[in-house]
Amino acid sequence: MFISQALAATEEASGTPGVFPPFDPASFASQLLWLTLTFGVFYMIMSRVIIPRLSGILEVRSDRITRDLDETQRLKAEADAALAAYEHDLADAKKNAHSIAMESTEKAKAESSAAREKVEAELAEKMAEAEARIAEIKAKAMSEVGTIANDTTSVIVKDLIGGKLTNAEITKAVSSLVK
Repeated sequence: MFISQALAATEEASGTPGVFPPFDPASFASQLLWLTLTFGVFYMIMSRVIIPRLSGILEVRSDRITRDLDETQRLKAEADAALAAYEHDLADAKKNAHSIAMESTEKAKAESSAAREKVEAELAEKMAEAEARIAEIKAKAMSEVGTIANDTTSVIVKDLIGGKLTNAEITKAVSSLVK
C-alpha cells in the first residue's frame, strides 16, 4: 500500500506514468553516487573502528583460551601426580596392613597355642588325679569283693540249703571260683 501511494505521488509530480524510482533510468546516476558514498563511509567505519575492536576481542579470547588450556594442563599434571602419590600410599598401606594382619595372626596363634598347652597340661594333671582315684577305688573295691562274695555266698547258702557254713569253707569255695 505504501508503494502504491509513492507511485501515485511520483506520477503527479513528474507527470510520467508510474515507474518505481529505483528502477527509473533517469535516477541511476544519483543512486550510484549515493551508493558509492554510503559504501565508502560504511567501509571506513568498518575498517577503522569495528574490525580493530573485533580483532582485539578475538585476540583477548584467544589469549584467555590459551591461558586456560595451559592452566588445565598444569592442573591435570598435578592431578596425575596426586593420583600417583595416592596409589603409592595406598599400596604401602595395603602392604603394611597385610604385614600387621600376619603379625596379629602369628601372635594370636602363639597365644592360643600357649593357652591350649596350659589347658592340656591342667587336663592331663586332672586326668592323672582321676585315674589315681579310680585305681584307688578299684583296688579298694577289689579288696572288698572277697568279703562281699563271702557274705553273699553265706546268705545264698543259708536261704537255699538252710544250713550254715563256716567262714573258712565259704572263703575257700569263693576263692576257687574267682581264680
